[in-house]
Amino acid sequence: MKLFTTQQINDIARHTIEQENITVNDLVERVAEGVTFEIESRWRPGKPVVVFAGCEDNGAEALAVARTLAEHGYHPEVYLINVGGNAINATCKSYRDELLALDSELYFFHEIVKEFSIPRLTPGHLVVDGLFGAGIREGLKGGYRTLVQFINDSGATIVSIDVPSGMFGDSNPFAVNRDIIHANLTLAIQFPRIAFFNPDNAELVGEWKIIDIGLSETAIRNTPARYHLIEYDEVKCLLKPRPRDCSKANFGAGLLVAGSYGMMGAAILSARGALRAGVGKLTIESPKCGYQIIQSSAPDALYQYNPGEYYITRIDIEKPYDAVAIGPGIGTKDATMQALEDFLLARTSPVILDADALNCIARKPAMLNSVPVLSVITPHAGEFDRLFGQHTSAELRLQKAVEMARFYNIIIVLKGHYTATVRPDGIVCFNSSGTPAMATAGSGDVLTGIILSLVAQGYKPEQASMMGVYIHGIAGELAAREHGEYGVTASDIANATGRAIMTIMNHKG
Repeated sequence: MKLFTTQQINDIARHTIEQENITVNDLVERVAEGVTFEIESRWRPGKPVVVFAGCEDNGAEALAVARTLAEHGYHPEVYLINVGGNAINATCKSYRDELLALDSELYFFHEIVKEFSIPRLTPGHLVVDGLFGAGIREGLKGGYRTLVQFINDSGATIVSIDVPSGMFGDSNPFAVNRDIIHANLTLAIQFPRIAFFNPDNAELVGEWKIIDIGLSETAIRNTPARYHLIEYDEVKCLLKPRPRDCSKANFGAGLLVAGSYGMMGAAILSARGALRAGVGKLTIESPKCGYQIIQSSAPDALYQYNPGEYYITRIDIEKPYDAVAIGPGIGTKDATMQALEDFLLARTSPVILDADALNCIARKPAMLNSVPVLSVITPHAGEFDRLFGQHTSAELRLQKAVEMARFYNIIIVLKGHYTATVRPDGIVCFNSSGTPAMATAGSGDVLTGIILSLVAQGYKPEQASMMGVYIHGIAGELAAREHGEYGVTASDIANATGRAIMTIMNHKG
């Protein structure tokens, strides 16, 4: 799914109005219909409802929702903020007049022109937030900020139309969360906003759901997007069915350089991820101390010993491999760091680097200059900051990832709730799969193995990264169904990887 900026969404809406020969009010009605349906699906008419409407189109949508709820048996109390008496735009004015034309016993209406007596709100109330849309250009101040803080502190259930009031749709680098509505449910109009995928905004957005208002498919198709949300269909169309007359040679050879004394589990987990993701042949290169562990715990893989007794001391690839991954559990000994540096200086083909490989590079950042073009690195937030400096917010970290992916011409898989695959061309793909159950040690090692497997099978590194993250998330979801969110281990995720691929390929959207 394409993710558009606020300006692009506004342009698509204008194109829809022109193409379909409709009015802004027609789109407002579609929004009201969708929001009302969601409210009716969740709360009975006896629920006390308070609607806050601003003075522009978002306020018009809130007023249309209030009118529709009143027509459907609810008794909303409506507050229209019209400071000075002439602040509302024409669309908002028309919906105010429509609401006032209803039987006054169906609702309670207050138009705030001067002084504002804050209403009584309790945890039993439902608040419909239509104060501000995504197009605001600065943070809330004065009375608006006070009102937002009051709503947040009330404990009421909050439904925001399009975005929580006070939050920008695209970028919120200097936002103060207390000055923004903390929605329980955000009903996004046609598209989720880019800001939804910033983990710093999770407490503001709450659950989010899309209200489809039928914007022009032609305009959507013709509008380029830097940001994408990866779902079933995007991955399914890339996965290649296996021919009946095939052998292991058809699915590539992968090399996994992993493990050290006391950290062989990382190598095993990564190997299991690669094997379950379908690599034709996997070789694990580990120190000598890992021989018996690998032979007994990963008998489906070949073992290749490293000269080091307890840790990697050399990475010298003598055989041709279709993909190479380095990092899980290798540690950061000086000899291992030197081995990695020597390897990167000699390597010309892409490589997957994770975990301790990234920690080694962080201790000697000049190694980044030797990472081959279109290589994949898979840092979590801590590893990313060790590589590229401390960042005070997830949004700044993502901006830095876009900059570094372009500068080094690599793919950065920035792991998190909505793991972002950042390509050198500036395209960012957020992942939609996964579950909190995956917050367990070794989960990232499994992901490395899955990406290694996909690259070995012939997928381009940028495809393998995006697909691997999604498959990994589905595997986590399957494991959580079996073991519960508290009971999932990285081994469970690895073991569910094959079923995850089958689930995606069999999915019917």
